[in-house]
Amino acid sequence: MFKKILIANRGEIACRVAATARRMAIRTVAVYSDADADAKHVRACDEAVHIGGDAPKDSYLRWERIIEAAKATGAQAVHPGYGFLSENEGFAAACAEAGLVFIGPPASAIQAMGLKAESKQLMERAGVPLVPGYHGSDQDPELLQREADRIGYPVLIKASAGGGGKGMRAVEKGEDFAAALASCQREARNSFGDEAVLVEKYVTRPRHIEIQVFGDTQGNYVWLFERDCSVQRRHQKVLEEAPAPGMTEALRRRMGEAAVAAARAVKYVGAGTVEFIVEQRNAEMNFFFMEMNTRLQVEHPVTEAITGLDLVEWQLRVAAGEPLPLKQEDLRIHGHAIEARICAENPDNNFLPATGTLHVYRKPQAAAFERGPVRIDDGVREGDAIPPFYDSMIAKLIVHGATREEALARLDEALAGTHIVGLSTNVQFLRYVVRSRSFAQADLDTALIQREAGVLFGQQPLGLELAAAAAVARTLLDEQALAGDDPFSKRDGWRSHGVGTRRFAFEFAGERRNAVLTTLHDGAQRLAIAGGPSESLAFRAGGEAIDVEYGGRPMRAWTYTQGETDHVFTEAGAAQIVSLDLLAHAGDAAAEGGRLTAPMPGKVISFAVKAGDTVRKGQALAVLEAMKMEHTIAAPVDGVVAELLYAPGDQVKEGAELLKLAAQ
Repeated sequence: MFKKILIANRGEIACRVAATARRMAIRTVAVYSDADADAKHVRACDEAVHIGGDAPKDSYLRWERIIEAAKATGAQAVHPGYGFLSENEGFAAACAEAGLVFIGPPASAIQAMGLKAESKQLMERAGVPLVPGYHGSDQDPELLQREADRIGYPVLIKASAGGGGKGMRAVEKGEDFAAALASCQREARNSFGDEAVLVEKYVTRPRHIEIQVFGDTQGNYVWLFERDCSVQRRHQKVLEEAPAPGMTEALRRRMGEAAVAAARAVKYVGAGTVEFIVEQRNAEMNFFFMEMNTRLQVEHPVTEAITGLDLVEWQLRVAAGEPLPLKQEDLRIHGHAIEARICAENPDNNFLPATGTLHVYRKPQAAAFERGPVRIDDGVREGDAIPPFYDSMIAKLIVHGATREEALARLDEALAGTHIVGLSTNVQFLRYVVRSRSFAQADLDTALIQREAGVLFGQQPLGLELAAAAAVARTLLDEQALAGDDPFSKRDGWRSHGVGTRRFAFEFAGERRNAVLTTLHDGAQRLAIAGGPSESLAFRAGGEAIDVEYGGRPMRAWTYTQGETDHVFTEAGAAQIVSLDLLAHAGDAAAEGGRLTAPMPGKVISFAVKAGDTVRKGQALAVLEAMKMEHTIAAPVDGVVAELLYAPGDQVKEGAELLKLAAQ
């Protein structure tokens, strides 16, 4: 077994590999960029080596520096994690040439499966079912358009060298194909350095089900059951679960055997995932090979939860030349597991990635790093910044239960106990998905989020009244804590005669609201919100939480104040409410008007307009690339483009004005 390995990645996967290696008495070396100098994974390893600047191309993608770090520290092997260089055959080959063990498949297997078109041709020869499509090397746009017309719409354009939903577009009709193709090729070129695409029939009501496979150097293979990854946004996974709901033993075995056939065809070694698109037709499910990810997957913890295995340990043992620890007949499914990806993004704004500082990062109670019914895998700590250079995922929340129903309840409870303040996240959105009819009833396909949009976006489950009551209670408790012991310094609103009144102003869901607090002679308090009836208000501190009862409705609330905003978390849901100091805001401008700004740091890819153009509300104006994704900036109103303030290729800061738009 290895004595020391280098982890050529960052974030939660680097922390996870470090934890498993420590348990196996293997020392670890972290690599880090300028942005990650104080990152959690650096502290989790025994040694750390700086390899370059913030951007991946200046650090984590520079394999020569990673190999130099491994040699300098005496590491015997390199664990690539996932992402970055994990599926780069050149890096795997360079490790071998340097005398380092690459903890993953041989370079030949990565190369065979790395290009979707070639891998599908290989799978066809191996007898693995394929979706009808064009997988050829001729990338002439006119030919691709003709092939799409031949296949029949809708079609799916996919980057041949890609993954993770990048360089992928669904096209509903022929006239939209050219623009979608250009966008896919541009995103593929930027993400993978290869703009080649393939075109396939878009399967309606598809499920995304993948099989975890493992191979060793002795030619042994097993499949460790399936994961359902159908819940997706922007072709990227949101929730993953194992086993797949509705899976029959016969179908499971057929898919598992097909996955092993795929791995055997390329002499695969280590952990890999064979992804299938599953067509639901009446009571039957047909599966087609989609791609093979030649690495450990982000969602591997759900497989670990239902099998009781440590897949990272398996990786290390297989890479050291040991045979697979178990045979196929030894593997069993125990219970049900679900993983939720917690990301820095704004679901209500087309999942726009977010950057910022984790001013508050509280995990659900009883969360463990690796074992237990509730598990958190993360690579961040409270106070860390989420930079714009890497993926937007903050953490993975994994739950396990005896049944799917138990796992669902446990996941909702754990999400309710996850409190993040400082940037937008998808935590509440995940709760909506988990509670949606489709997900709760396992009515799954990749369009679930669009189908359930009415209950997933723009939700305010807590409501103005409870959010305002919690904010008022928090304010009053903070004021009481500052008061002295004498009756004259108390700030509880008591009057010797009559009643005391106090006014509050809030902004909630984009609208300004007022509230009036009345303190009676006996000390009882009543609160009227937005002109509504005056209801009783009672509260007391309960540790970090506040126990509040408003109008006979009790709740336990955790409130965190950042500036003027109170972030309120309850079992029912979370909300943000702004407590306005009206005097401080008395001269604020009503609106800026005419400004179009970058929603986050990034690079200007292109402008779709020029100065003097007349535009309509909703029309695409510019494309910005940030956090490895393209984002379209649209006109908020009708107008005329007055000036473009940047050029394609320019880097811009968050809030930078991109162009000026004058009213017509």
